[in-house]
Amino acid sequence: MNLILLGPPGAGKGTQAARIARKFGLAHLSSGDILRAEVRQNSDLGRQAQSYMNAGTLVPDGLILDMMARHMEKPDAARGFLLDGFPRTVAQAEGLDHKVEALGRRIDTAIHMMVADAELEARLTGRRSCPNCNAIFHVASRPPKKEGVCDQCGAALVQRPDDRAEVVRTRLQTYHAQTGPLVAYYRGRGVLADVNGSAAPDQVTAAIEALCGSPA
Repeated sequence: MNLILLGPPGAGKGTQAARIARKFGLAHLSSGDILRAEVRQNSDLGRQAQSYMNAGTLVPDGLILDMMARHMEKPDAARGFLLDGFPRTVAQAEGLDHKVEALGRRIDTAIHMMVADAELEARLTGRRSCPNCNAIFHVASRPPKKEGVCDQCGAALVQRPDDRAEVVRTRLQTYHAQTGPLVAYYRGRGVLADVNGSAAPDQVTAAIEALCGSPA
C-alpha cells in the first residue's frame, strides 16, 4: 500500500503519518525531516534547500523528486510507503507517477487533511522545537513544564525560522497557489479521500485507518 498525505503546513501530517506508517508497516518518508537532516549535516543538498525552507517557499522539483525516489527504492519501503509533505506541486505529482510506475507500483490513496488558515497560523506560530532531540512543543496546546526548556533533554527551545508569523503566511499562500491544485489532480485520478484535520488527533487517525482498511 502506497499513500500520500496532503494538507497545508500545520495540518498535522507528520503526527498522522507516523501513526499510520507504524499501523500498516509502511516506510514513513517525510520530505521535511529528510531535508532538515541534510541541513544539519551541512550537505550539498542541505545548503541548497536551506534558503528555500527559511523563506517558506518550495525546494525545486528536480531536487526533491530525486531525493524522495531514492528513499522509495530502499528495502524498508518494500511493503509500501507513506509520503508526508510530498508531492507539493502538480509537476512533482506527475514526476512521482512516473517514478512509481517505473517501480511497478501505484499510489493507492491521497489523503487530504482539511484545516482552516486561521487555525493553521495559530498552530504554527506557537510551535517550539528542540534543536537537540527534535521534540516539539506548543505554547498553548502542549507547553513544556518549564517555559522555553525541553522536557526531554533540557535544551533551550527555539522557534523554527519557517514558523515566524510572516513566513507562515507566505507558506500558506504558497500552499494555496501551488499545492492546492493537487487536490483536484488526485480527485481526478480517483484516489483522493478528504479528512477533517481540525478534529482531535485520535479521531483523525481513526478516520484515516478506516479509509485504509485492515493491515495486510
